[in-house]
Amino acid sequence: MVKSIKSGRGYRDLTVKVKTARGRKLSSKLWLERQLNDPYVKRAQVEGYRGRAAFKILELDEKYRFLVPGARVVDLGCAPGGWCQVSVPRINALGEKSGKKVGTILGVDLQEVEPIPGAEIHVLDFMEDDADEKVKTWLGGKADVVMSDMAASSSGHKQTDHLRIMALCETAAYFAFDVLEEGGTFVAKVLAGGAEGDLQKLLKQKFKNVAHMKPPSSRADSSEKFVIATGFRG
Repeated sequence: MVKSIKSGRGYRDLTVKVKTARGRKLSSKLWLERQLNDPYVKRAQVEGYRGRAAFKILELDEKYRFLVPGARVVDLGCAPGGWCQVSVPRINALGEKSGKKVGTILGVDLQEVEPIPGAEIHVLDFMEDDADEKVKTWLGGKADVVMSDMAASSSGHKQTDHLRIMALCETAAYFAFDVLEEGGTFVAKVLAGGAEGDLQKLLKQKFKNVAHMKPPSSRADSSEKFVIATGFRG
């Protein structure tokens, strides 16, 4: 349980310590302790987001402004749905912004995701041969944005995990080439390391601008960052 004490600015949380229970590994204890003390986890709970990752896309969009009213957006590996939640009001998917274009957010994942008002969610393996055609059918055309916060399952081996996530990101990029409208944007999580150079070369051929950003909400001890490629050449 998180305890609070009153300070001059209101309430602040005390750091939560987790006891090492019988059968609980030290790594599990440290992970749980980090979750309980993570300010973004707490903010996500307060603001109704499904995970702390929602703040990553918020911060990326604050800088690069790709989630605009009327945009057609595809969220690859969308579970648990935080990025879709953020996208709905920004692209005006519910039509709540009078006089603004109404956008579409399409989330796809291998597993079922709880419904999100304003978002269209499908169970789909985006690596299937006809996945791009299905997505374009559901969107009613091509996408303005393809984004991905996907990460491959961890093996515990740093180099192997790096190669896995970069391979996943590269596959997502090729999917984006098939479904993006000219001028579109691709946003994806990558890991710092040597293999990202090949992906960057590929993206620079296909997009006018390619940048990297580590959002403030990304954990300081994480090697993750995000590639933002804008101006798809078609």
